[in-house]
Amino acid sequence: MLTTGLCCFAAMAQEQAPSAMTLHDCMEYAVSNSTKMRIQAADRSDEQWQRRQAIMKAFTPTLSAQTYAYNQYGRNLDPETNTYNTVTTFHNGYGVSAGITLFDGFQAVNNLRMASTSVKMGVSKEQQERDRICLATMEAFANVLYYSEMLKVVADQVETARTARDRAVRQEELGQKGHADVVQMESELAQKEYLLISTTNEKNNAMLSLKDVMYWPADEELVIDTEVQEPLCKSIDASSLELSAKSFLPSAQIASFSVKNATLDLKSARGAYSPSLELYGGWSTTYYTYPGMEGYTPVPFAHQFRNNGGEYIQLQLSIPIFDQFRRRTTLRQKKNALVRAEAQYDQTMRDIENEVRRAVSDRDGARAAFHQADRLAEVQKEAFRLSAKQFEAGLVSAIDYQTASQTYLNAMAERMNSLLKLRIKDAVVRYYNGEPYINQ
Repeated sequence: MLTTGLCCFAAMAQEQAPSAMTLHDCMEYAVSNSTKMRIQAADRSDEQWQRRQAIMKAFTPTLSAQTYAYNQYGRNLDPETNTYNTVTTFHNGYGVSAGITLFDGFQAVNNLRMASTSVKMGVSKEQQERDRICLATMEAFANVLYYSEMLKVVADQVETARTARDRAVRQEELGQKGHADVVQMESELAQKEYLLISTTNEKNNAMLSLKDVMYWPADEELVIDTEVQEPLCKSIDASSLELSAKSFLPSAQIASFSVKNATLDLKSARGAYSPSLELYGGWSTTYYTYPGMEGYTPVPFAHQFRNNGGEYIQLQLSIPIFDQFRRRTTLRQKKNALVRAEAQYDQTMRDIENEVRRAVSDRDGARAAFHQADRLAEVQKEAFRLSAKQFEAGLVSAIDYQTASQTYLNAMAERMNSLLKLRIKDAVVRYYNGEPYINQ
């Protein structure tokens, strides 16, 4: 019975333990909970509604209905005899009207195309924000991995220093070592314990930064997968990578859409100089009576509603002549906006070229640095192992042992740091090649 209860308790504890989140899980969580993504989603909704409004304005008429009622006092026009009288008259009217623009210099069509381009630009901006969040999550995740691995190394160093200190104390008791060696080992242990506390604090700060990027609740535990693997780092031609980046990157698409919108906006400004043709039609009717007039028999409402009704159709041509240079000023502003958009596009393309070549160069340099740091770490690990054995045998001094320990710790730190840098820089190259961060 006791064994069964312990097994059930262990199983429940295992079920309640939080599962480790991979980098992909962290990026998905950050994107789905980001307030900036919610803002982007609201902006996209606005752009879609603006596109719907542009469609309705370009292809559908306006339709309105109106009614009114009023009393007229004093001298007024009799609607029945078309003569003036001085009695109070009650008027009531109803009407329905519709209108559609037949031609406006293609302004409505250009506005519709601009609205469609703005929707596409909004998608690119949303992707750009998603990529920015994923890259920030990747960097914060890498910092947590670095301090987590360093914490393991420093913890091992603390145990090794503690063992060496205890051994030095026993050797001092046996007369094999002097008190200076014991003091040196105490100093080494104190330094490693201080480094352990410092590394723990750095890891906690890195974890808080990761939670902040992910919008993870600060009071909830976050467990991540600390397994780190060397990336493949596929070789790629920088020229072909530039072409891929220019066609894929959201910044390039946004710059291209900006030029397109500026061009359409300029066409719309030029269209304001052309005449506009509009068609209107409607129906209206009235009802009137003379309240309080002696001997007057009012005409029934239904009779007047039917007999007083009338229809109209109107074709209106408007020719702009002078508007205090408003159209001219707008046209000049749109031309300047197009110049700025084209200049920004050229600058964006140049920035992408430089970023791609720098990313490839940084990735290749980071790969070479990691391989060198990896070999150095293996050599220093073996050197520290031999130094520890020699120190136990009394063949090296405490200072030499401390130097070997510190050198090994620095080599392990540099190896982990170079590995994480290589992972991030390889992810950037793959991103420029058309692979989003969240899909890597």
